[in-house]
Amino acid sequence: MQTRIHTDSAPLLQDNKPNWRVLWQLTRPHTLTAGFVPVLIGTALAIQTSDINIPLFIAMLIACLLIQAATNMFNEYYDFKRGLDNAESIGIGGAIVRDGMSPSIVLRLALSLYGIATLIGVYICMESSWWLALIGLICMATGYLYTGGPWPISSTPFGEIFAGLFMGFLIILLSFFIQTGNVSTVSILVAIPIGILVGLINLSNNIRDLDGDKKNGRKTLAILIGREKAVSLLGGMFTVSYMWIIGLTAMGIVSPWVLLVFLSVPKAIKATKGFIGKTIPTQMMPAMKATAQTNTIFGFLLSIGLFISYFI
Repeated sequence: MQTRIHTDSAPLLQDNKPNWRVLWQLTRPHTLTAGFVPVLIGTALAIQTSDINIPLFIAMLIACLLIQAATNMFNEYYDFKRGLDNAESIGIGGAIVRDGMSPSIVLRLALSLYGIATLIGVYICMESSWWLALIGLICMATGYLYTGGPWPISSTPFGEIFAGLFMGFLIILLSFFIQTGNVSTVSILVAIPIGILVGLINLSNNIRDLDGDKKNGRKTLAILIGREKAVSLLGGMFTVSYMWIIGLTAMGIVSPWVLLVFLSVPKAIKATKGFIGKTIPTQMMPAMKATAQTNTIFGFLLSIGLFISYFI
């Protein structure tokens, strides 16, 4: 039986699990699309009015993925330090509590990714505007403060709002701005449903963890309104996202091609139904996964619709 020792020299593997797999799971790869999709959508919007700077697109994409991965690592570190995670915890990377990785190594990895993202951000600012530095720093601070600091955002009813705003809505506008030099009304309107869907990933996580979070004194939105109402809110906001796209199309703001997003409706239905009547975290994992997949598929289809509308 293997003993886990959390020291700086602790191995990055357990039961012969290769190092790269431990590190990959630490990034929580199922969440990384939340960083990729907004960049793609912002760029797809920009191509309607401007030539695309490919190096800037790649730089923005890498920076957002690094920030998302680092945020997940901060989450892993601070939840462990606060005693919220254990070897049986669902939905975590598990590098510390299951694979014996030193907490200090996890923290240093997160800070290193932030450092690389900052250097990439300097390049982006040099090629666009230094005003982006302020917004980028706010986004990075939010990623850290989500679980770090004395009053973690994740323990409040505002986690969904912060996640949707800073990891969805603003990323689209930033990706659009670095290509065009401005922020248009269309980009703002198109960014809204993606901000909602990113926030719903957070809500689905809080629905799954409701009982454990309540025991640990958290005051998430799911806890405040109760599981049943939280699931209803999830389904209602899915509906708002799709109806928003219908509205934009009906008003001629975007091409009817963006209605391709409706191909993702089955995933949204699966996500909502998957939470109904469930109270055990493992039973809700498929629903949470479907929520993240809805954001991914919706975002990809929206991007495809925007690209098609440009080329046709």
